Amino acid sequence: MKNVLIVGSGGREHALAWKLRQSPRVGAIYVAPGNAGTETIAQNVPIRVTDIEGLQRFASAHAVDLVVVGPELPLSLGVVDRLSAAGIRAFGPTQAAARLETSKVFAKEFMTRHGIPTAPYRVASSYEEGLRHVRELGLPVAVKADGLTSGKGVTVCHTMEQAELALYRALIVGVFGEAGKQVVIETGLSGEEMSVLAFCDQYTAVPMIPAQDHKAIFDHDRGPNTGGMGCCAPAPFLDAAGLSEVTATILQPAIDGMRQEGAPFRGVLYAGLMLTETGPQVLEFNVRFGDPETQAILPLLETDLLEVIEACLDDKLSGLSIRWSSESCVCVVCAAPGYPDECSTGSPILGLIEAEARGAHVFHAGTRYDKGRLVTAGGRVLGITYRAPDLMAAIAGAYWAVRAVCFEGMQYRRDIGAKALRHKRL
Repeated sequence: MKNVLIVGSGGREHALAWKLRQSPRVGAIYVAPGNAGTETIAQNVPIRVTDIEGLQRFASAHAVDLVVVGPELPLSLGVVDRLSAAGIRAFGPTQAAARLETSKVFAKEFMTRHGIPTAPYRVASSYEEGLRHVRELGLPVAVKADGLTSGKGVTVCHTMEQAELALYRALIVGVFGEAGKQVVIETGLSGEEMSVLAFCDQYTAVPMIPAQDHKAIFDHDRGPNTGGMGCCAPAPFLDAAGLSEVTATILQPAIDGMRQEGAPFRGVLYAGLMLTETGPQVLEFNVRFGDPETQAILPLLETDLLEVIEACLDDKLSGLSIRWSSESCVCVVCAAPGYPDECSTGSPILGLIEAEARGAHVFHAGTRYDKGRLVTAGGRVLGITYRAPDLMAAIAGAYWAVRAVCFEGMQYRRDIGAKALRHKRL
């Protein structure tokens, strides 16, 4: 039996614990620091994701056989390097390989070196330089903070005024701190946005079923970007041939390129894509399971997740057949009032038993117990997830369950999966 430590506290980590709990080869599961949901299926431990030494000490002291790292921040701090040096197996890239996510500048330069399709771009470290680049590239552009911003560092600008404001906020006001001292300015792309995640060992990338995240806070993709307000999988915009093209032109070249540059990649590579008229192009790379993509993808994984992770770590992924359900899954995120900006917490959460009675998986994100009551504790509070034989039924089931849930100021999008459903009907 394998003892597992999962690092993180969100819906992604609850989904990982839930999926690993299904493995007959998994013994104890610890989650650091976890949330109210992980507490029901695992043991939460009060260690911050940035406490790299504390995580390593805990894993060593509790005979942990495998550490699964959820969020990007500990990866950027070298948690996998530290654990590996202590003889503890960890699923996730090294600090050097994590640069594909931790630096937009590195990622764009890497894609250019290895011929991976992505939009034309410029890099700016001053407001005046940024304005020059916007004029050179022409509108629309995307202005992206170089470093980690929890998914909130991208502004799509259709007017010069929007571009000026995005550059001013990042490079003069410094709203992203060190992460925004440089920005990538990128030609705007049009098409359907997609998420393709892949299990990777240092030689092989095996894509998961494609998914579609919904990043904007409001319906019809209006309002500021968030960490993700919901997801559907599989998203129908990529058929088998399209997924093969993404693997051949994007995922596999990325894995090969990192190995050639001395930073072999093991873990999950997430390609955020725009499906343009000239083919798929990379908007961004992430180096871990997506959130909320994980909540919609893992319910459809039929192969033991522990078996997949071990194949990645042992460089035996090419010999493993990964099985997926033919059904569909939809996750709707319920967020606190004010999200993605400052939001209030501490409100009682009601209706979860009823939501689960309606057939949903309820993945906790920003939740905790306060004197025995379940209360909100973050911006994204819950991921209400429903699996069904087809996409229409999955959407209907997810929203039927959402209507059972209540907390003060709860906000959620009412169009998760709608674009995918329209595409299927064409």
